[in-house]
This record gives sequence, C-alpha cells and structure tokens, in this order.
Amino acid sequence: MATTTPQRSGGSATVARGLVAFAAVMLFIAGLLDLFRGIMAIAEDEVFITTPDYVFEFDLTGWGWIHLILGALAILVSLGLFTGSVAARAAGVGLAGLLIIANFLTIPYYPLWSIVVIALYAFIIWALCTVKPEET
Repeated sequence: MATTTPQRSGGSATVARGLVAFAAVMLFIAGLLDLFRGIMAIAEDEVFITTPDYVFEFDLTGWGWIHLILGALAILVSLGLFTGSVAARAAGVGLAGLLIIANFLTIPYYPLWSIVVIALYAFIIWALCTVKPEET
C-alpha cells in the first residue's frame, strides 16, 4: 500500500510571483524616493551635508541629476516587473546594482539614508534573483 503526499498546486509559482510583485513595489517606492532625493539635491536643499576632501567628490547638483534619472528609470522598470517579463527582472537587478553604487558614493552627503537604501536595493536584487524564470 503506497501513500502519496498531496501536491499543492502552484505553491512555488505563487511564492515566485509574490517575490517579483514585492520587488516591483519596493523598486517603485525606492525609485520614487531616489527621484525625490534627486530633486532635493538639485534644489540644493539644506538636508545634505558637505564633506571636504571626499575622494568621489561631485557637485551636489550632479548627484541630484544622477539620482533623479536613476529613480525615474527604477519607477519605469518596476512597472515592467508587474508584467512578469524576464527582461524587466534583469533590468531591475542591473538598475538596483547601479543605485547601490550611486548611494554608496553619496554616503558623505546623507549617510544614514544612503545605508538604508543600499540595504533596500540589496533586498530587491535578492527577490528578483531567487525566482526561476519558469516559476513566474
């Protein structure tokens, strides 16, 4: 007498879709925050600090434009993630990687926020990379 274990229909596929949806929402929110951060830097808001003799010294307005553009791209890619596109997932991973680098380079201007957003983008990369294409 053989016993069989009941199979859940779509269990891993549901988790995969949930991870991609979560990453899409988080990428949208983080992109929006980077977009706002870029606007604040372009407007030369008093929130940012200046650090003399920083190796990666860039004008605050320059960093603002970089964050504005990358934030807008993150919002667009996050909308593509809702379609389940593998290309959007690859673009999301690449863009999140670029945003980690950009936030690392701007740590002296806004340290605590940069570190928080770096962790958020790392989590987005994890969520997009743990899903196999056939599961979505």
